[in-house]
Amino acid sequence: MKRLLYVLVLLILAVPVFAQNADDPATKDDVILYLRTMHSHDLMKRTMEVQAQSMQQLLKVQLQKDNPNLSAGYDARMAKLLSDLVKNMPVDELTEVMIPSYQKHFTHGDIEAMNAFYSSPVGQKVLEELPAVMQEGMQAAMPMLSKYLSDWQEKVKAEFAPAKQTSGSGSPTSDK
Repeated sequence: MKRLLYVLVLLILAVPVFAQNADDPATKDDVILYLRTMHSHDLMKRTMEVQAQSMQQLLKVQLQKDNPNLSAGYDARMAKLLSDLVKNMPVDELTEVMIPSYQKHFTHGDIEAMNAFYSSPVGQKVLEELPAVMQEGMQAAMPMLSKYLSDWQEKVKAEFAPAKQTSGSGSPTSDK
Protein backbone atom coordinates (compact mmCIF):
# COMPACT_ATOMS: atom_id res chain seq x y z
CA MET A 1 0.00 0.00 0.00
CA LYS A 2 2.87 2.30 0.82
CA ARG A 3 4.44 1.63 -2.59
CA LEU A 4 1.19 2.37 -4.38
CA LEU A 5 0.88 5.69 -2.55
CA TYR A 6 4.51 6.48 -3.41
CA VAL A 7 3.92 5.74 -7.14
CA LEU A 8 0.75 7.88 -7.16
CA VAL A 9 2.60 10.83 -5.60
CA LEU A 10 5.38 10.52 -8.18
CA LEU A 11 2.85 10.40 -11.02
CA ILE A 12 1.03 13.47 -9.71
CA LEU A 13 4.30 15.36 -9.42
CA ALA A 14 5.44 14.22 -12.88
CA VAL A 15 2.29 15.37 -14.72
CA PRO A 16 3.32 19.05 -14.83
CA VAL A 17 6.64 18.04 -16.38
CA PHE A 18 4.81 16.57 -19.38
CA ALA A 19 2.18 19.31 -19.68
CA GLN A 20 2.55 21.74 -22.52
CA ASN A 21 2.65 25.46 -21.73
CA ALA A 22 0.33 27.84 -23.56
CA ASP A 23 3.33 29.71 -25.03
CA ASP A 24 4.93 26.57 -26.43
CA PRO A 25 4.73 26.16 -30.19
CA ALA A 26 1.72 24.28 -31.43
CA THR A 27 2.41 20.63 -32.13
CA LYS A 28 1.25 18.78 -35.22
CA ASP A 29 -1.32 17.02 -33.02
CA ASP A 30 -2.59 20.42 -31.77
CA VAL A 31 -3.12 21.58 -35.34
CA ILE A 32 -4.77 18.31 -36.42
CA LEU A 33 -7.21 18.57 -33.52
CA TYR A 34 -7.96 22.17 -34.48
CA LEU A 35 -8.55 21.25 -38.13
CA ARG A 36 -10.90 18.46 -37.03
CA THR A 37 -12.74 20.83 -34.71
CA MET A 38 -13.11 23.22 -37.64
CA HIS A 39 -14.39 20.42 -39.88
CA SER A 40 -11.76 21.82 -42.23
CA HIS A 41 -12.11 19.05 -44.82
CA ASP A 42 -15.83 19.68 -45.26
CA LEU A 43 -15.43 23.45 -44.95
CA MET A 44 -12.74 23.49 -47.63
CA LYS A 45 -14.90 21.39 -49.97
CA ARG A 46 -17.99 23.56 -49.44
CA THR A 47 -15.94 26.74 -49.86
CA MET A 48 -14.46 25.44 -53.11
CA GLU A 49 -17.96 24.59 -54.37
CA VAL A 50 -19.10 28.16 -53.65
CA GLN A 51 -15.99 29.58 -55.28
CA ALA A 52 -16.50 27.36 -58.32
CA GLN A 53 -20.00 28.79 -58.83
CA SER A 54 -18.65 32.34 -58.61
CA MET A 55 -15.74 31.47 -60.88
CA GLN A 56 -18.16 30.03 -63.45
CA GLN A 57 -20.10 33.30 -63.55
CA LEU A 58 -16.95 35.40 -63.75
CA LEU A 59 -15.41 33.26 -66.49
CA LYS A 60 -18.62 33.45 -68.51
CA VAL A 61 -18.63 37.25 -68.36
CA GLN A 62 -14.97 37.39 -69.39
CA LEU A 63 -15.34 34.81 -72.17
CA GLN A 64 -18.43 36.52 -73.57
CA LYS A 65 -16.39 39.69 -74.09
CA ASP A 66 -14.05 37.82 -76.43
CA ASN A 67 -16.73 35.54 -77.85
CA PRO A 68 -20.22 37.11 -77.75
CA ASN A 69 -21.71 33.95 -79.31
CA LEU A 70 -20.61 31.65 -76.50
CA SER A 71 -22.19 28.26 -77.13
CA ALA A 72 -25.46 27.40 -75.47
CA GLY A 73 -23.85 24.40 -73.81
CA TYR A 74 -21.26 26.52 -71.98
CA ASP A 75 -23.01 26.52 -68.59
CA ALA A 76 -23.42 22.74 -68.44
CA ARG A 77 -19.90 22.04 -69.72
CA MET A 78 -18.26 24.53 -67.37
CA ALA A 79 -20.33 23.29 -64.42
CA LYS A 80 -19.10 19.75 -65.14
CA LEU A 81 -15.46 20.88 -65.43
CA LEU A 82 -15.65 22.84 -62.17
CA SER A 83 -17.46 20.00 -60.41
CA ASP A 84 -14.64 17.65 -61.43
CA LEU A 85 -12.09 20.21 -60.24
CA VAL A 86 -13.70 20.40 -56.79
CA LYS A 87 -14.37 16.66 -56.52
CA ASN A 88 -10.78 15.74 -57.34
CA MET A 89 -9.08 18.47 -55.31
CA PRO A 90 -6.49 16.84 -53.00
CA VAL A 91 -7.95 18.36 -49.81
CA ASP A 92 -6.19 15.99 -47.40
CA GLU A 93 -2.82 16.61 -49.01
CA LEU A 94 -3.41 20.38 -49.02
CA THR A 95 -4.31 20.24 -45.35
CA GLU A 96 -1.18 18.26 -44.51
CA VAL A 97 1.15 20.76 -46.17
CA MET A 98 -0.56 23.64 -44.34
CA ILE A 99 0.13 22.25 -40.84
CA PRO A 100 3.63 23.77 -40.53
CA SER A 101 2.18 27.22 -41.26
CA TYR A 102 -0.24 26.84 -38.36
CA GLN A 103 2.63 25.70 -36.15
CA LYS A 104 4.71 28.70 -37.17
CA HIS A 105 2.02 31.28 -36.44
CA PHE A 106 0.11 29.83 -33.49
CA THR A 107 1.11 28.64 -30.04
CA HIS A 108 -0.34 25.72 -28.17
CA GLY A 109 -2.47 28.20 -26.20
CA ASP A 110 -3.73 29.88 -29.38
CA ILE A 111 -4.85 26.54 -30.77
CA GLU A 112 -6.55 25.63 -27.48
CA ALA A 113 -8.45 28.95 -27.50
CA MET A 114 -9.50 28.50 -31.14
CA ASN A 115 -10.64 24.95 -30.38
CA ALA A 116 -12.68 26.24 -27.45
CA PHE A 117 -14.39 28.81 -29.67
CA TYR A 118 -15.09 26.53 -32.62
CA SER A 119 -16.35 23.81 -30.26
CA SER A 120 -18.88 26.24 -28.81
CA PRO A 121 -22.41 26.62 -30.25
CA VAL A 122 -21.51 30.03 -31.77
CA GLY A 123 -18.32 28.61 -33.27
CA GLN A 124 -20.25 25.72 -34.79
CA LYS A 125 -22.79 28.20 -36.19
CA VAL A 126 -19.95 30.19 -37.77
CA LEU A 127 -18.66 27.04 -39.42
CA GLU A 128 -22.13 26.09 -40.63
CA GLU A 129 -23.08 29.52 -41.99
CA LEU A 130 -19.74 30.67 -43.42
CA PRO A 131 -20.12 29.01 -46.84
CA ALA A 132 -23.55 30.62 -47.35
CA VAL A 133 -22.21 34.00 -46.20
CA MET A 134 -19.31 33.68 -48.64
CA GLN A 135 -21.62 32.67 -51.50
CA GLU A 136 -23.99 35.58 -50.90
CA GLY A 137 -21.07 37.96 -50.51
CA MET A 138 -19.48 36.77 -53.75
CA GLN A 139 -22.77 37.11 -55.62
CA ALA A 140 -23.10 40.67 -54.34
CA ALA A 141 -19.49 41.43 -55.25
CA MET A 142 -19.57 39.78 -58.69
CA PRO A 143 -20.71 42.83 -60.71
CA MET A 144 -18.09 45.02 -59.02
CA LEU A 145 -15.39 42.39 -59.44
CA SER A 146 -16.29 41.82 -63.07
CA LYS A 147 -16.04 45.57 -63.81
CA TYR A 148 -12.78 45.84 -61.90
CA LEU A 149 -11.23 42.94 -63.81
CA SER A 150 -12.52 44.30 -67.11
CA ASP A 151 -11.01 47.73 -66.39
CA TRP A 152 -7.75 46.09 -65.30
CA GLN A 153 -7.68 44.00 -68.45
CA GLU A 154 -8.03 47.18 -70.53
CA LYS A 155 -5.13 48.76 -68.61
CA VAL A 156 -2.99 45.70 -69.30
CA LYS A 157 -3.84 45.87 -73.00
CA ALA A 158 -3.03 49.59 -73.07
CA GLU A 159 0.22 49.02 -71.19
CA PHE A 160 1.44 46.44 -73.66
CA ALA A 161 -0.04 47.93 -76.86
CA PRO A 162 2.90 50.36 -77.40
CA ALA A 163 5.33 47.49 -76.89
CA LYS A 164 3.71 45.62 -79.78
CA GLN A 165 4.06 48.61 -82.09
CA THR A 166 7.72 49.22 -81.28
CA SER A 167 8.80 45.59 -81.12
CA GLY A 168 8.35 45.16 -84.88
CA SER A 169 10.33 48.28 -85.85
CA GLY A 170 13.53 47.18 -84.21
CA SER A 171 13.88 50.16 -81.87
CA PRO A 172 11.50 51.40 -79.22
CA THR A 173 10.33 54.98 -79.32
CA SER A 174 11.67 57.17 -76.57
CA ASP A 175 10.47 60.38 -74.99
CA LYS A 176 12.79 63.32 -75.56
